[in-house]
Amino acid sequence: MAGNRMAESYAYEDEDDFLGGDDEFVDAEDIERRILGELDSSPAEDDFAEPARPSGGQRPFGAAQAPKTGGREAERYDDFEFDDTRAEPVREEPARPSRAFDASEYEMDVPLSPVAGDAAYGEIDASISDQPVPRIAIHAFCERPETGALMHHAAGDRRMQKAHVEVELGGLPAAIERFHDASTPNLLIVESGMRGQGLFDQLEELASVCDPDTKVIIIGAANDIALYRELMKRGVSEYLVPPMTPLHVIRAISSLYLDPEAPFAGKSVAFIGAKGGVGASTVAHNTAWCVSEGLDSDCVLVDLDLSFGTAGLDFNQDPAQTLGDALLEPDRLDDALLDRLLVRCTDKLSLFSAPATLDKDWDFTPDVYDMVLDKVRRQAPFMALDLPHTWSPWVRHTLLGADQVVVTVTPDLASLRNAKNLFDLVAAARPNDELPKVVVNMAGVPKRPEIPIKDFAEALGTPPALVLPFEPQLFGKAANNGQMIAEVDPKSKAAEGFAHLASLISGRVSTPPRKSMISKLFGR
Repeated sequence: MAGNRMAESYAYEDEDDFLGGDDEFVDAEDIERRILGELDSSPAEDDFAEPARPSGGQRPFGAAQAPKTGGREAERYDDFEFDDTRAEPVREEPARPSRAFDASEYEMDVPLSPVAGDAAYGEIDASISDQPVPRIAIHAFCERPETGALMHHAAGDRRMQKAHVEVELGGLPAAIERFHDASTPNLLIVESGMRGQGLFDQLEELASVCDPDTKVIIIGAANDIALYRELMKRGVSEYLVPPMTPLHVIRAISSLYLDPEAPFAGKSVAFIGAKGGVGASTVAHNTAWCVSEGLDSDCVLVDLDLSFGTAGLDFNQDPAQTLGDALLEPDRLDDALLDRLLVRCTDKLSLFSAPATLDKDWDFTPDVYDMVLDKVRRQAPFMALDLPHTWSPWVRHTLLGADQVVVTVTPDLASLRNAKNLFDLVAAARPNDELPKVVVNMAGVPKRPEIPIKDFAEALGTPPALVLPFEPQLFGKAANNGQMIAEVDPKSKAAEGFAHLASLISGRVSTPPRKSMISKLFGR
């Protein structure tokens, strides 16, 4: 069987709303997904979602812990009772020979878009960020081509860009044969349609060839709580059953490798303008303020326009140390130093301001930005990234790596063209994420011909999340005073719009900021 195996494989390296009733801006999208391991119907399935793990902890799956079965005689499992009607394999077809998997040969039988396709899989809290998978080696052995295609698409996701993934057909027998004389990877994902004694026999044989530190995820066919618990006892890390999407697989993997020292990572939202001067920074700053004040949630605003950033001016801050200091020495950035570099604008909003000087080139690689932003996003549930209107490797990398993208445009032809280019890029590079949210700014400028909003929606394939009217007095006053729009005029349409956008991004319901008694007395 090994002689018939092709040598080809796939390797991947460097390569989620404030609504209630009628909304005068835009109706919220109902983004529903299935929670890992959870189905909607029977009590038994609810039990399956969160079973009690065996006492004494989970043992590793590898060879050092695997019991020996001698001459492959059937082992008697006293701690697990089999139902004879379920002891036979679901499929009796012979095992497929192992071969390299070519995803282009097959089409997936599950939708890839989490917006359009995950409605059948249950609701997921949009405020929870998907955690990236670390640099690990993953090898998947699938029985069905459809599962292989799903694994292929999961491997191409932005959250998996650091992992090295190989996909083969052949299931458990192919995995056993493959690693008889080779080291096992960090994670094995194996599909098997069996669920009785035959499954456990093959798993024990796999354990005998596995390294002790290898984790194993089984993709099975039976939503059976007893089977799940028995697999957990035998050292299997996770058991998944169809239907699944790539996001389910990614979440299952990332949950196995969360850093116990820093398990939390906030949701990153990248704000970028379709062209210069459209007000993307204003949108980013006001939305971040609404997330912190209107939603009472901690947020860090990162001004990434190192030479011309205005976040310090907009919040009336002039810090001595800035983001540039962190980027110059990213290895020195720890929690203590980061706490000193961040400027507290409000009780809930922190600012990582740009140097806003021209005496340096500020030329850093995408990896440097990654190191700094990864540490920043562990400081708060939300991280707003104010990206400059330039195009460089680090801007592209940061934009495509964010959990959410917001594109600000004005109703003109250049914005439409550039926004369409951004949408095409983001949709192609992030097939498992929702499309960017569009903010149309400065709509209704007197005597200026404008492209109708519906034309923007048709060209981009999604309606704008927010349309902001042209209000130069309000926005100019806020900018000159170092205030946010809601601080200058909390009842304005723009203030309501930013609160609406903050709710769309966070998935939470906003409440108007409370005024203190002193503010009320002085009319502030």
